[in-house]
Amino acid sequence: ARTRSAHAHGSRDDDDDDMSVTKDILASGLRSVLDSPGHRLHTTRERGERHLMRSSAPSFTAHSAAREQSDLQKTLIKSAKDVFAGTCGGITVTLLGHPFDTVKVLLQTQPAKNPIYSGPIDAATKVIKAEGFGGLYKGVTSPLAGQMFFRAGLFFGYARAKEVVGVSPDDPLSYFKAGSLAWLAGTMFESPIDLFKSQWQTQLIKAKQNPNYKPPYATVAECVKASFKYSGIRGPYQALGATMTRNLPAGAIYFGVFENTKNWFAARNESGVAKDWQIMFAGGFGGFLYWSLFYPVDVIKSAMMTDSINPAERQYKGFLDAAKKLHAQGGTRRLYAGLVPCLLRASPANAGMLFTVDKIKQMLDA
Repeated sequence: ARTRSAHAHGSRDDDDDDMSVTKDILASGLRSVLDSPGHRLHTTRERGERHLMRSSAPSFTAHSAAREQSDLQKTLIKSAKDVFAGTCGGITVTLLGHPFDTVKVLLQTQPAKNPIYSGPIDAATKVIKAEGFGGLYKGVTSPLAGQMFFRAGLFFGYARAKEVVGVSPDDPLSYFKAGSLAWLAGTMFESPIDLFKSQWQTQLIKAKQNPNYKPPYATVAECVKASFKYSGIRGPYQALGATMTRNLPAGAIYFGVFENTKNWFAARNESGVAKDWQIMFAGGFGGFLYWSLFYPVDVIKSAMMTDSINPAERQYKGFLDAAKKLHAQGGTRRLYAGLVPCLLRASPANAGMLFTVDKIKQMLDA
């Protein structure tokens, strides 16, 4: 009996050992499955973090898109303000300056040997006597439309150039750099406008001087068509090199002097802002230097722009050839023909334009 009891007791011990081994094997296998990368169970915290990431991703993307859209809207609104202010500036400079410009062109294009006008006052008097005060505004429609378009592009370009350069009152030269960049872009708009305006004004002047003169173009549109006919896409850019020669340095001085003079006044005012008369003075000063320092280049440019649209009929082969032939007509004095009415125009017209642009931008930003 004791032997059977001992044998039974040993058998139970063996069963217990077998069960223990089996449990160890199952536990080990379960741990290996749970610890494998593909089957690891996530804790409550981990599941919460992943849920948070999934739920926040669309929110972040939407916020980023909204911010980009907001920045784009701000840029478009700012650009629209620059264009509108420049357009108003173009209207101002044309209405103030066109009578002086008419007299300037009369003096620049009259023959050197037998001049019709003895000076700016004589030219203005004869025009008013023949056609009334409105004669000084003859042909204003085309330059008015052109100046609105050109000045809108110029001041839009200047605003972008200031951003590119990073202008600062502490860096006076930065305004000169931005001004040159703005006129580089602006010239591509101005040159065709100036060409067709000059061609049309020259026809009007020649018709007054010679009753038998037959103008080659009945409308400005015909002049535009002819320029493309003879020279293709380069046609509207007749005398572009001369225009660039004037505009790049003159444009740098124009904006550089205006901004730095305005900043000089502002730094001495308690409000830290330039007064209205100071803005006008700065604009007039910048305009005066723009024209006075580079006037001979403008005379050469005008001669090239009023030359024939047909290259085969032109008097001047290029910039240097035009300068040489004009100098031969009357020496250095020939290169300053029409200077007085130009300078009389420069200060008030540019003072009014830059003041208009500056004040409109202030009003729109208020």
